[in-house]
Amino acid sequence: MNAADRPAPVTRVGVVGCGVMGAGLAEVCARPGREVLVAVASHRSLTAGRARLTGSLDRAVAKGRLTGLEREAILDRISFTLRLTDLADRDLVIEAVSEDEQTKLKLFSELDGIARDPATVLASNTSSLPVAKLAMATARPQRVIGMHFFNPVPTLPLVEITGSLLSEEHTLARAELFVRDVLGKEVIRSRDRAGFVVNALLVPYLLSAIRMLESGHARAEDIDKGMVLGCAHPMGPLRLADLVGLDTLAAVAAGLYEETKEQLFSAPALLSRMVESGLHGKKNGRGFYSYR
Repeated sequence: MNAADRPAPVTRVGVVGCGVMGAGLAEVCARPGREVLVAVASHRSLTAGRARLTGSLDRAVAKGRLTGLEREAILDRISFTLRLTDLADRDLVIEAVSEDEQTKLKLFSELDGIARDPATVLASNTSSLPVAKLAMATARPQRVIGMHFFNPVPTLPLVEITGSLLSEEHTLARAELFVRDVLGKEVIRSRDRAGFVVNALLVPYLLSAIRMLESGHARAEDIDKGMVLGCAHPMGPLRLADLVGLDTLAAVAAGLYEETKEQLFSAPALLSRMVESGLHGKKNGRGFYSYR
């Protein structure tokens, strides 16, 4: 790629949402010197999001991965707003709101009217929803892509970049250069199909482990120990499900099942009951294990 064809650099990043994923996105984009503006829906979300950010950076300092001065510099590059319209000048906007189709469709329609630069990349951190559907909520479908990061964002090195049938290659290349050259992460490309690459393989595995527990085949601890010690996995499937978030896992599985109608994506009753009971995993203190 010669200099004339090289995509314009991304210098101003917008993040919508500051939950576990949104806070991680803000951190990794600010670390290499990018200015990050995080849009949240309420003062409560702002307070909780800032606490997630500072907590993550404090842990990095404690482990010797950052200095105190680097921590402060990163925080100085991150600001918050309660107004989505403040994202008008961003080069790249990544949404990290709940995995709900109607919520994301409404958001992309709003962002389309807010972003002033027609070249602004509108990206979704979705792990299951069709990028094409989100793109068609805008008047710039060629600029809409999927950028699926993994939790915890500051630690895991992979990003799945997904274009719809309408996405321009130039937009995908711009996002890939940013992820690889600025964020220092690895990129894999995926077609716009349910689950992309990772979740199309991972979700059936996690659901199978839940079915095994549900049937009484084995205890949670033994299922996880079997996969860690028998298959050299760094974490067992039930503890991984807790880390992903059981509500998130259920939403992703529902999206996969809706598109494919394959039974391997059908959520076990145990997962549905746990989500209905507010047992969402590590993020709220209890899932298959207790974190309190």
